[in-house]
Amino acid sequence: MSVLSFSNLSYSYDKKKNVFHNINAEMELGKIYAIFGTSGCGKTTLLSLLGGLDSPTKGKVFFDGKDIMERGLENHRRNHVSFVFQAYNLIDYMTPIENVKLTSKLPPEPILGKMGLTKEEMKRNILQLSGGQQQRVAIARALASEAPVILADEPTGNLDEDTVMSIMQILEDSVHQMNKCAVIVTHSNEIVKRADVVFHLKRGALQMRKNNK
Repeated sequence: MSVLSFSNLSYSYDKKKNVFHNINAEMELGKIYAIFGTSGCGKTTLLSLLGGLDSPTKGKVFFDGKDIMERGLENHRRNHVSFVFQAYNLIDYMTPIENVKLTSKLPPEPILGKMGLTKEEMKRNILQLSGGQQQRVAIARALASEAPVILADEPTGNLDEDTVMSIMQILEDSVHQMNKCAVIVTHSNEIVKRADVVFHLKRGALQMRKNNK
């Protein structure tokens, strides 16, 4: 059974310009889904709808088969999904350890260590870290969350290719071992190649392919 799905989903600006129209998909636990397409095709908008940050013009988003609008979008954001934003959205007066503690009762040091942060860096103020390090903290925070669904908007955009491969290995291991569902908006060929399922958003339509791994 799908953990996250959407049916006849449409979104338009000012009810005039259609971003996408009547798209459908189902997403399961234990898999990584990549959404790719050209800039401006609606990838981030779709992710926002899945996370309850915005409402569709038409159609419904479901979590465990129940309409997230009926459950309440705030409830959905608080309990069902964790986010990795392009702009990090970390608490800038806190350390990496304190940021991860906001989403998890588990010790934050192991996951931060997997992300390549030293013990010293874990205790620094967020603003004393590089952009790449801050992005790693954001990913660690999402992985540490008890929410079953991770929604990530270009999570490796500020990282070099070798680091992208390392982060993807951690994401793969975490999603498969912890039985989470990760939905990643990306331009990275590495992420597209390593995802379990790839969605191509083009001209308002959504096409799906499964990767042979």
